[in-house]
Amino acid sequence: MLKEAASLIMKHTVTSRRHLTPELALRLITPECPLWRATEDQIPFKDPFWAFYWPGGQATARFILDNGDQFKNNSILDVGCGCGAGSIAAAKVGAKRVVANDIDHFAATATKINAELNDVTVETSKKNLIGDSCKEFDIILIGDMFYNEEFASLLFEWLHRLSTEDGKTVLIGDPGRHGLTTTRRQQMSLAARYVLPAHICMENHGFTHADVWILNK
Repeated sequence: MLKEAASLIMKHTVTSRRHLTPELALRLITPECPLWRATEDQIPFKDPFWAFYWPGGQATARFILDNGDQFKNNSILDVGCGCGAGSIAAAKVGAKRVVANDIDHFAATATKINAELNDVTVETSKKNLIGDSCKEFDIILIGDMFYNEEFASLLFEWLHRLSTEDGKTVLIGDPGRHGLTTTRRQQMSLAARYVLPAHICMENHGFTHADVWILNK
C-alpha cells in the first residue's frame, strides 16, 4: 500500500518551490499538472488536500523558518499536516522531535516523500488526535484548517483547552477563512502577516494575505 501510494503521488505531482517557502521543495499538484483541472472521477485520490500548499500552511511554515529559535529543541505536533511543510520547516530549524499528523494515509506518505526531498526526518501519525492531551508536545501547529464552521468549533475548543489549561503553544496559520471568526481571533495574538504573491492569490480564491496567530494562554 505504501509503495502504491508513493508511486501515485510521484506520478501526479511535480516538485515545486513557487510558494512562500522556496527553501522547501515539495511534491504538489500545481496548475502545470493534468489533475489541476481534472474532474472528480478522474482523480485517483479521495479529497487530496495534501497535494496543495494552502495559504495558511505556507504562512505557518514561513513563520517557523523565520523564527527558528522559537522551535529549536522543542517537540512539535503538526495537526492536519497535509504535504508536511510545517513539519519539515520545524525539522530544518532544529526541533527536538516532529510528528506530522493527518488521518489521510496519502498525506502521511506525501510528508515522508517531501521530508526526504528536503533531507530531514519527521515522524508521521494517522491517528485522529483532536481531543488528545498531547502531553509529549510543546508546540501545536495548525495550518489552514478553519474552512468549515462545524469542524472549526470542535477544533478551536480543543486548541483553546491545550493552550489555557495545559500551557501548550498553539500556532494557527490562516488566510481569512470564515471559521476563524472575530470572536476566536480575539482570543489570539497576531504573530505575523504575509502578503501572498499574485499567482497564489489566483490559485486560492483571491486571498491576499495569510496570518499566523498564537492562542493566548
